Amino acid sequence: MIVFAYPLAFLLLVIPFIIYLLTPAVKGMHGEALKAPFIDDLKRISISAGSIWNASASESKLSKRFWFLYLVWLFLTIACARPQLLGEPIRLKNEARDIMLVLDISTSMVEDDFSLYGRRITRLDAVKKVVSDFADKRANDRIGLILFGTRAYLQSPLTFDKASVKDILWSMKAGMAGDSTSIGDALGLALKKLREEKNKDNKIIILLTDGENNDGAISMGQAIKLASDENIKIYTIGVGAPNVFFKMISMSAPGVDEQAMKELAKLTKGQYFRAEDTAGLQKIYQIIDELEPTSQDQRYIQEATDLFYIPLLIAVVLSMLMFYLLRGGK
Repeated sequence: MIVFAYPLAFLLLVIPFIIYLLTPAVKGMHGEALKAPFIDDLKRISISAGSIWNASASESKLSKRFWFLYLVWLFLTIACARPQLLGEPIRLKNEARDIMLVLDISTSMVEDDFSLYGRRITRLDAVKKVVSDFADKRANDRIGLILFGTRAYLQSPLTFDKASVKDILWSMKAGMAGDSTSIGDALGLALKKLREEKNKDNKIIILLTDGENNDGAISMGQAIKLASDENIKIYTIGVGAPNVFFKMISMSAPGVDEQAMKELAKLTKGQYFRAEDTAGLQKIYQIIDELEPTSQDQRYIQEATDLFYIPLLIAVVLSMLMFYLLRGGK
């Protein structure tokens, strides 16, 4: 489709008529007209040559010369209007976020105090299912994955490849990163990786654990201080059934340090959630998905190819032809 970038330029088409109507006619070749150096060339134009510049008595008020010059003016005006050929509309991707998933895979995550479809499952299996579904919903976001136990490991850098992230999720096993819980180290690693993305503002961390920080080089207090200095929102999730029996037999001794998790979320403008069953965990990730929506505004761009040079070239050719005719074809 051809459009004009400056359609108001077509108003210029009336200027020659206005000038023609408002200015007095030239009384003679040397009368009151402005003398020009090429006037002698104009004298040599032969009436018998049938030139388009000679108007007969039967011609209309506007001579052929006028219409020829107006044709040149027309193509110059079209060039000024800047014709463009528009390509097919291309939809821009919606505003996306960088989401770093930080998951606890210490040995305490093997506790089978969750259930799915009426069958008892471990905490880690529930996390695999829920987080995998969450990743599917974030089609326009980049997702990274950090797993931690005694040590914290970056398993997937920020990527649009959700399939690879899900493969890692389903292959992770409790205890593969150690038996203890180094929340501070994991959080420090997540902050470091997101800090490296200097051109992005929409960054969030979702930290999930079923224990307290009992190992690693970074204490929970230090981690909270680091997080508060960064412009990165952190959602914290504590998992584990509240049943006293499970607390008595659990390998995760004191359970989630809720005070520290709440403080971390509050200082970073996030929220703290507690998941006591699979349905609760699913609800939490659903809430986070709603709190961090992807823009639904559909934006399009179209490639525009300028064509102004075509009418400009035609105007130049016509001008050269006019000059040739003024020279008497010589």
